[in-house]
Amino acid sequence: MKELVDDIVKTLRGKGLKVTPQRFAVYANLLSRQDHPTAEQILIDLNKQAPISSQATVYSALQALRDVGLVREVLLEAGVSRYDANVEKHHHFYCRECKTIEDIPWEAFPDVSLDKLRPGLKAQTYEVTVYGTCNCDVQH
Repeated sequence: MKELVDDIVKTLRGKGLKVTPQRFAVYANLLSRQDHPTAEQILIDLNKQAPISSQATVYSALQALRDVGLVREVLLEAGVSRYDANVEKHHHFYCRECKTIEDIPWEAFPDVSLDKLRPGLKAQTYEVTVYGTCNCDVQH
């Protein structure tokens, strides 16, 4: 456990972030999950143990983590931001029924040819999102 704490502190400092208890808690929470939570879900999770955070604090921590590249914001639903500590290249599967988001390995799809875009468009990156349904009655 101490090793994980030290790794998180080192990572935050390495990105030039001040290590606050709330920022630490938000990042540790995201590292422990696979479900691409919303800020509200993170807040609820953090305050289950002890009421240490407000909604504004969680949003502020997420923005700081996103800005330095430790967290990625995932926008797959209108008006809903979800967060992912997996910042490696990968794609997503989104279940339209239960709203679950699952990572798909980058290698699952062949490379997309970005040189076929019309003149004037300069692609920087891409990501594939697969929309469908999963086996929703199975616990995720």
